Amino acid sequence: MIAVIEPTWYLLLAAMLFGIGAFGLMVRRNPLIMFMCVELMLNAANLTFVAMATRLNDINGQTAVFFVLVVAAAEVVVGLGILVSILRRRPGATADDLAELKG
Repeated sequence: MIAVIEPTWYLLLAAMLFGIGAFGLMVRRNPLIMFMCVELMLNAANLTFVAMATRLNDINGQTAVFFVLVVAAAEVVVGLGILVSILRRRPGATADDLAELKG
């Protein structure tokens, strides 16, 4: 007999992951850590989409996850490239220092 985990547990896990990501985003000043917290929040949203798609027996949630992952991958490529190039020039840069880059 196979034990089935209810989608409610996945939603609780997603809420905890999103809370950890939001807390890390507000507390930390290192741009790379902040970037990872945003990715953690996106993955929590993806977990919510999949859990609700399972509960509703609909594939639209999984389709939304596919598009979110594509956008997140593009964000990682561009954002991480910019952050790494900035942190190579200024190794101790924080998010407050990066705000000076506004034109």
